[in-house]
Amino acid sequence: MSADWFYMKKGFFGSKNVGPIAESDFLHNIEKGLIKPETLVCSTTKTHGHWIHLRDIRAGMQVWDKTHPADKKAV
Repeated sequence: MSADWFYMKKGFFGSKNVGPIAESDFLHNIEKGLIKPETLVCSTTKTHGHWIHLRDIRAGMQVWDKTHPADKKAV
């Protein structure tokens, strides 16, 4: 089952809620570095609607660590 995700994107005028996006797009955004370990993310099914940092989601961090090995120690 695929989940819909939201994430907070920081901008000049503060943060804005982005989503819903499909789980495949969510993972792709992690790979591209648009979603980082400190980014707040939310899913009604995976986080039960709670906003948490990506660094607290094991599967998301596995994708981050795989695609950003130089940043692994920075987290």
